[in-house]
Amino acid sequence: MLIVIVGATGNIGTAVTRELAHAHDVVGVARRVPDVPPAAEGLASVRWVSADTATSDFVPIFEGADVVVHLAWLFQPTHDPDLTWAANAVGTRRVLDAAAQAGVPAVITTSSVAAYSPRGGGLADESWPTDGPSSAAYAREKAYVERLLDVFELEHPQTRVVRFRPAFVFQRSAATAQRRIFGGPFLPGRLLDPRFIAALPLPKGFEMQAVHSADLARAIAAAVERPVSGAFNIAADDVLDAAALADIFSARTVQVPTGLVRSALGLAWRAHLVPAPANLFDALMRIPMMSTARARAELDWQPQHTGREALEAFLDGVRHGAGGGTPALDPDSSGPLRVNEVRSGVGSRP
Repeated sequence: MLIVIVGATGNIGTAVTRELAHAHDVVGVARRVPDVPPAAEGLASVRWVSADTATSDFVPIFEGADVVVHLAWLFQPTHDPDLTWAANAVGTRRVLDAAAQAGVPAVITTSSVAAYSPRGGGLADESWPTDGPSSAAYAREKAYVERLLDVFELEHPQTRVVRFRPAFVFQRSAATAQRRIFGGPFLPGRLLDPRFIAALPLPKGFEMQAVHSADLARAIAAAVERPVSGAFNIAADDVLDAAALADIFSARTVQVPTGLVRSALGLAWRAHLVPAPANLFDALMRIPMMSTARARAELDWQPQHTGREALEAFLDGVRHGAGGGTPALDPDSSGPLRVNEVRSGVGSRP
């Protein structure tokens, strides 16, 4: 099959591209594509096309494709919501419109656990409402994309549509890029070394799920090759709560009032000291824990990594400045003393 992957150079995109490239013809699409395809990462056979979801014409790129996998997403800059809206919300609409015009038989995209409405009791399956857990731009945009997909399915019943809602997605090669996105230029990587952490401050009720990028990629590959449609939750079996993090960091936990954490993040975000706003913290504290029963039954999917292993791979990568061979994951784009990050928030590539 001919698979076009939009957003093929990021955390999820590189994992999905690696997973699919060995068995299919793959076109990797990104705003910044590799100058030299990184053969060591299994991407040498990929044909690369530079395109921007907010401005480019995707119809010629999609013509003849059997499946379009849409993974492109711009998290930063959070201080410029118009830019992220154009890339994410409007960009997804443009990708869907182009897929319909090109007559692509199947479209697969990633939503997020952050599309779900605030948590209730028990595990949320795919029928849980997707109105977003907070007013954070990321959550609003994910919820809006869910509505776009609802409308697209109604207007194009001949197109098979699959949407994945993963938990937090980690891999070692994306560690520096994710540290830039979520921690910002002023977070020392070695600060996350358990040797330097005696106590871990956490808000009351903290818990999250995670999944390794490779496990999510295997689920997406299964959806490419199977006649499935609809939504799929993807997460490892374990829940990362205060006890799990205390064990990972070999530190005791200190419960911190939620309001205090939120206020501190709000002040730091307004001062441009951290890249994540306080209402994103609200989303983190409200997202439900997900059931993955449907993925297991219809995709024959089983995670090969625990959530702890995925998080530990990320933490090890942050401590060692790990990155990947694509522009989006290039650890050197931070510049000397992270000067490019200080200037732009997320670094740049020469």
